[in-house]
Amino acid sequence: MNQSLKVRVTIAVAALLCLSSGLLAAQVVEDSLGIPFLPNPVQVVSTVPANGDQNPYGVAFVPAGFPSGGAVHPGDILVANFNNQANEQGTGTTIVDVPASGGAPSVYFQGQAGLGLSTALVVLKEGIVIVGNFPTSDGTCATAQAGSLLALDANGKQVATLTDATIDGPWDMTAIDRGRGRVQAWVSNALNGTVVRLDLEITGGVPSIAKATVIASGYLHRCDPAALVVGPTGLVYIPEQDLLYVASTDDNAVYSVPHASTATGSRGTGHVIYHDTAHLHGPLAMALAPNGDLLVSNADVINSDPNQPSEVVEFTTNGRFVKQLSMDPNQGGSFGLAVAQEGRFFKFASVDDNAGTLMIWTLPAL
Repeated sequence: MNQSLKVRVTIAVAALLCLSSGLLAAQVVEDSLGIPFLPNPVQVVSTVPANGDQNPYGVAFVPAGFPSGGAVHPGDILVANFNNQANEQGTGTTIVDVPASGGAPSVYFQGQAGLGLSTALVVLKEGIVIVGNFPTSDGTCATAQAGSLLALDANGKQVATLTDATIDGPWDMTAIDRGRGRVQAWVSNALNGTVVRLDLEITGGVPSIAKATVIASGYLHRCDPAALVVGPTGLVYIPEQDLLYVASTDDNAVYSVPHASTATGSRGTGHVIYHDTAHLHGPLAMALAPNGDLLVSNADVINSDPNQPSEVVEFTTNGRFVKQLSMDPNQGGSFGLAVAQEGRFFKFASVDDNAGTLMIWTLPAL
């Protein structure tokens, strides 16, 4: 990316994170050079399906190149629900499709009772959606199970269940398509404080685990009465550097793990790249902004500050705080988030799991 473009993209991200919570009308924002632009209004959609599932966690854009003819289309946003109608954690069974066309959300997938669909949600260009299944029988950590990864086709039909001894409470996930039916995925485990790399092979539209390797470990993890569990969560992979960034909630820090695609064993926690007690309050899901910064949501169960509720924080990969944005006036509302570039624009989508909604911004990348 050339320097002038990088500056202009940075301006767009800064403008995004300067927007105040709940602002539905567009406003003019000026950068330090005095150049104004007009962001589109915030779009807010319900993520609560007909069965009443609550607590939206995972957020993922359907990428360009996703096969046509199915129930979801490129540019759509998928949102996974963790709780059922009774608000019991680890029991949600639905993934909601928010169409790029602006139509009403619909149910893309509804599984059997008691699944608990977590923040671990990725969409592959091969036409496959993979979501973490982290179930409980009564909504408490005492009955939490190791879970699995569910593989779904373009119409929301389950085609495989991926299990392995290294999968233990899949809490978040990221993946990269290596081509020719080969995918590498990284999964954070909230029940044992590890990150596992899964080398996947896709044959006939059905993925399988060819190899599983724990590449990071030692993150703090525990049961929590409010959040069910706290442990390593958000993952962002940078192919050019072969670095995996890990947001660890109970450590209240973000780490980088080197050689993420090739490591043959655990690299420990990796290196701390961001530890900010002024702005971090239990980092959760994480996404890469177009300017190379990282965006992380906060759980508010660690280092809580009622004056900074449900914050999404932007920071550089060398640990400099940039901006923050509140998703809800109350604590505990920020969780899953995602960013997608679409030509001359980019979209930022983030849940408010207090309200059961998804908020979407569309901003010029310039």
